[in-house]
Amino acid sequence: MSLFWRIFSLNAAGLVVATALLLGPVTVSTPVLPGEALILLAGLTALLAGNAVVLRIGLTPLHRLGRAMATADLLVSGARPTVAGPAEAAELIATYNTMLDRLQAERAAGAGRALQAQERERHRIARELHDEVGQTLTAVLLQLKRVADRVPGELREEVSLAQEATRAGLDEIRRIARRLRPGVLEELGLASALRSLAAEFTHHGLTVHHHVHGDLPRLGPEAELVIYRVAQEGLTNTARHASADRAELSLRPLPDGVELLVRDNGTGLGAAPEGAGIRGMRERALLTGAELRVAPAPGRGTEVRLRVPAPNRGPHGGHQSPPVTPAPAPAHPAPAHPVGDRTADRTGDRP
Repeated sequence: MSLFWRIFSLNAAGLVVATALLLGPVTVSTPVLPGEALILLAGLTALLAGNAVVLRIGLTPLHRLGRAMATADLLVSGARPTVAGPAEAAELIATYNTMLDRLQAERAAGAGRALQAQERERHRIARELHDEVGQTLTAVLLQLKRVADRVPGELREEVSLAQEATRAGLDEIRRIARRLRPGVLEELGLASALRSLAAEFTHHGLTVHHHVHGDLPRLGPEAELVIYRVAQEGLTNTARHASADRAELSLRPLPDGVELLVRDNGTGLGAAPEGAGIRGMRERALLTGAELRVAPAPGRGTEVRLRVPAPNRGPHGGHQSPPVTPAPAPAHPAPAHPVGDRTADRTGDRP
């Protein structure tokens, strides 16, 4: 029932009852007697109290809707306000929930396109660093080695220092390329990539313990990349900002997916607002319908929990694969070795 009809029905019932009483046993004298005044006052009080109760019940869902609108965040898939109350309020809440779902879907689609473009740019930069800068530094290193065999003895130390600096720069270029494009994720899988990531961050006073279960459900490439990037960003924040000496990286299966945990014993979040790194993790979580939680760790430090749902399963418990449509046979057979076909020459793609 709408709020209008609730209030109208209550007031109409009160007026009908008052009219029936006045036409029946109840009379009003002039001047009004004390007993009659008490009866009129009691009736007026009951009518006002009824109106107040109806309005309070009818407007409570709107107050809940206002609080939900004030705290809504498109990067956090929180609970929706319950559709309840009078018809007007219920319709307004349902419309708001639909609008929020649509906005989150559009935000996730936009973030997905932006992150895909970012990944393509990361791969391009990593390939150029490996193929261009890396090859140039390798050539410089070889040239310095030839020079070191011919220079006088008093200059060999300086040439040796130049060799070490060039070698360190080459190692740094390779490390940056690996972080931009995780080749181990594509070649050896998610578990090996996370173990390699933990080993990479175990330096400069930070020890990263990893616990990666072997019986993980099969995930899509997009979900694996989201898990890897969230783990990478969590460990990067730990190494740069947490002032921690110990971190934990774990990935375990759940009944309906997997859970990634990155925890440290650092200084914690404090009152600082979320930076671009955490918001980037939330945008990545939206791509796969995952749930991301960044909160203080038990005791001290910070923990990042990412729960990624597993893909849909088929009727017999296995993973359901999309149907494969066979390609139509060509009208004319293609040559065995087409001119300009370079698909086999991919050695330069991996840093």
